[in-house]
Amino acid sequence: MQTYSEEFKAKIIAQMLPPHNRSIPDIVRETGIPKDTLYTWRGKHRPALEATEAKVSGSESLSSQDKFHLVVESASMNELELGEFCRRRGVFPEQLAGWREACRGANDVRPRREDSNERRDLMRRNAELENELRHKEKALAEAAALLMLQKKVRALWTAPEDASLALGSGRR
Repeated sequence: MQTYSEEFKAKIIAQMLPPHNRSIPDIVRETGIPKDTLYTWRGKHRPALEATEAKVSGSESLSSQDKFHLVVESASMNELELGEFCRRRGVFPEQLAGWREACRGANDVRPRREDSNERRDLMRRNAELENELRHKEKALAEAAALLMLQKKVRALWTAPEDASLALGSGRR
């Protein structure tokens, strides 16, 4: 059984941890160290690995200001630069995209409860006014129809009298 120095072990373990995150099969091919040995070393250093993974996967440790600075720093980067930046900083590109959207919407006006109540009241009042307008338009149309009928009736009743007067005046 071969023994390895502590410095060498630390170097290999560091390659398994972020930001490198190299896979064990890659390290086996490169160094020739048995994979079982590497898994054992990683298992002994699991608390350190879990702490760094929790830091990478959870953004709870980052303040809002830190997130904003990361968004500003990464704003002008292309996809490759962004990937490297995320690996270096221990964040995922998806997290960064979410923070970017949050920054874009940070100054949007959010409706307050009073505003939504006022809006609901205005919508109700608008519906009432529309109903009232519809009823008045119907009444106006009915009144216009009655006036037209009244004119036609007058025209019918007055026409025979005029005609009889015209005929009567011709007989005399």
